[in-house]
Amino acid sequence: MKKILIAALVILAAALPVFAGGGSEAQSDTIKIAVAVPMTGDNAEYGQTFLIAAQIMTEEWNAAGGVLGKQVEIVNYDDKNSAEEAASIAQKIVSDPGIIGVLGHFSSGVSMTAAPTYEENKVIEISNCASHPDYSKMGKYIFRNNTAITEEFKVMVDIIENDLKLTKVGVVAIKTDWGNTAGGLADKLVLASSKLQLVAHEDVLETSDDHGPAIAKLKAAGAEAVICVGMYSLYGPFAKQYKEVDPNVQLIGVSNAYTQQIIQLGGQAVEGLFAPVSFYAESSDPATKKFVDEFKKRWGAEPSSLAAQAYDSIGILLQAIKNTGSLDREKVRDAVQNINYKGITGQTTFDAIGDAAKQFTKVIIRGGKFVPYTK
Repeated sequence: MKKILIAALVILAAALPVFAGGGSEAQSDTIKIAVAVPMTGDNAEYGQTFLIAAQIMTEEWNAAGGVLGKQVEIVNYDDKNSAEEAASIAQKIVSDPGIIGVLGHFSSGVSMTAAPTYEENKVIEISNCASHPDYSKMGKYIFRNNTAITEEFKVMVDIIENDLKLTKVGVVAIKTDWGNTAGGLADKLVLASSKLQLVAHEDVLETSDDHGPAIAKLKAAGAEAVICVGMYSLYGPFAKQYKEVDPNVQLIGVSNAYTQQIIQLGGQAVEGLFAPVSFYAESSDPATKKFVDEFKKRWGAEPSSLAAQAYDSIGILLQAIKNTGSLDREKVRDAVQNINYKGITGQTTFDAIGDAAKQFTKVIIRGGKFVPYTK
């Protein structure tokens, strides 16, 4: 009886699929990619647009036959932009041997909480928006398809110095882990400039609609330009309240300011707001136009640069799998590291620590829409 049982177990084991742990390949009908982003909460609109972008890219590949003869499946997780949720979700993702990589997470702090779990289990993480300088240094499986926030601030400093020719700068930043870090980096770059003077720095609650006290201090300090470090929910109320007391103040946003929600929330008050972006929705490029048209059908508005980076991030991962010809995570990771990918956010390559190089376009809100800046 014992021999029969052992024989049965051997046959059963042979019949079971072999899944990828570190270097072996997953055998399944689909190739799974996780999308772990905030689908609910204050930053839900970001996450929802990232998922749409990922789905569009996946559907394009599936319509063309998929990858390695398999269809691609998106597995969506709602991390609520919470480090605690992300830690739990990361464990779920790495426990699914069919998942080859993950698009996520949203904020740098949340991404960095999950990163060690992905690194330990050799699951590729590509964030389309984690901007903390140390994020991609957390492991060889950790990539970002955007730049460190310092690169954006360099463009913003250039706008103030050379395009606007202003000198007195204020910084307003939201009170989150990301806002505290990014706001401090903005201060350092302004202080490092021989042409600029940092006159004030104010921190505000991310969920507050009353920015009067911060605005009063910035105005009293003589700020001519204010670098805004926050999500789109900051810009509308902040701009409206600031323009009431100083209609001439110049506002400069980070790349996540490039979204239609800012115009809807801010109206006339956000006219003249600058932002550096790696993607422009009005581009005449056929691939960009195709993506924008499809995205607008599903979302009702143009995609942000972050959504476009989500679209390209999925494309990078799928192209790496195709280039490798297998689902071996180590081989796919090496293919991502060495990729030269032409996407709608430009030609993307990664440096030794997993940072993508991006070219920025300066955009400004004129006539109720974002347009490329020209003097």
